[in-house]
Amino acid sequence: MVNYLPLLIPLLIITIAVIILATALSSRNKKTLGGEKVQDRNTILKEANKRLASNPKDTQALTALADLQYSEQNYLQAMKTYGILLELCATNPNLNEDSINFRFGLSAMNAKVWTEAYKSLTIARTTDQENFDINSSLGILEFKRGNYEKSISLLNLALKKEHNHYESLRHMGLCKFKLRKFNEAAPYLRNAANGHPDDKEVLFCLARSLYEIGQHDQAVKIFSHLRPDPEWGPRSALFSGTINKQKKEYELAIMDFEIGLKHKQIKNDILLELKYRLADCYNLSSQLEKALSELNDIYEINPKYKDADLQRKKIRELTSNQNLQTYLMAPVSEFITLCRRLTVVLFPKTRIKVMDISVNKNEYIDILAEVKARKWEDLILFRFYREEGNIGDLSVRELYTHIKEVHAGRGFCLSAGNFTEEAEKFVEARLIDLFPKSKLVKLMDNMKSNPQTLKGSL
Repeated sequence: MVNYLPLLIPLLIITIAVIILATALSSRNKKTLGGEKVQDRNTILKEANKRLASNPKDTQALTALADLQYSEQNYLQAMKTYGILLELCATNPNLNEDSINFRFGLSAMNAKVWTEAYKSLTIARTTDQENFDINSSLGILEFKRGNYEKSISLLNLALKKEHNHYESLRHMGLCKFKLRKFNEAAPYLRNAANGHPDDKEVLFCLARSLYEIGQHDQAVKIFSHLRPDPEWGPRSALFSGTINKQKKEYELAIMDFEIGLKHKQIKNDILLELKYRLADCYNLSSQLEKALSELNDIYEINPKYKDADLQRKKIRELTSNQNLQTYLMAPVSEFITLCRRLTVVLFPKTRIKVMDISVNKNEYIDILAEVKARKWEDLILFRFYREEGNIGDLSVRELYTHIKEVHAGRGFCLSAGNFTEEAEKFVEARLIDLFPKSKLVKLMDNMKSNPQTLKGSL
């Protein structure tokens, strides 16, 4: 048998030695690499402080110190150090004033010392008009100063160098928004919002821009997303509710306005408008008591806000007069039934035969009827306007033309509003009787005190 032990022992010793050497080298390399930055930083600080102790105006030490502070994002301190170097430029031709001024401006910009940043970067731009950092920073500063056109010019130059720079896109979009160029603002704001869902201002301005250019479906999604935000929520709820109100989605609009009003801190103008539009939605959805409650709140805060007090009085009147409420707010079928009953009140103790009923959207209805009394009979056209505004002479002239077309002998025009002076003058020499709201309400009161059936009008 061959004995391999003498051969294995030397091989084992060599292997162990190689492992020990490799481990030592690796440890040494790790220590060197891991401590290099610290060693360099400490060396820079130590050397700079040593030189400044003997010469506070040592430009080499100050430059090294300022560059270190800037690289470590200690911008306020870097600004101060670069500031010392700027003062020394006048007496030391070896210093690069343009470079130092540029660094001073960027340090001030990052430290949010806007006045110094603007002054320094404006000087720096005189010698370097294509520099991305200068153009972007100055564009942002011009925005803060309200110089939106100048800001756009500078940001355009910056975005040519870096198309997706977030701050440049953001402020470009905000500039366009401030100038009410909503169609141009939207793409910049959308690009800025990509990847930055925490920037609520950009999202709000994007939604507003989309709203202004008619892209309401996209706008309402963003507004709805922003409703819970403490700062942007009340305004977002106001716009979201407004969009849903325009779409006649009153329940959704009510929910939006109510969410907006749940915020603890709301600007007074936003608070009043939320309540005003909420009251209107309650009114349109026949929730009159809730509408009155909101209008009462508005009156307590600001008695002269828009027409809130007038609306409050109208709703009080409606809640006390069911017939008027039906006349103004009920579905068309109920409105027609009420109008037929009013014709009976206009001509009591007669037989009324309805010949035709025509509906003009939800604005008014015409009832053509034969009215027979003991000693006379006539064909009469009744027109009932639902709107509460003023009825002008053009509407009355059109009614007169229609009366002649159907060969009626007389016309009655009843309105929940009033008639203009011109309309009243037009009917003076014509067989048309005008019934403004005051007379209409009296007819309704007569209907309540002397209830008539529809028997005579069938």
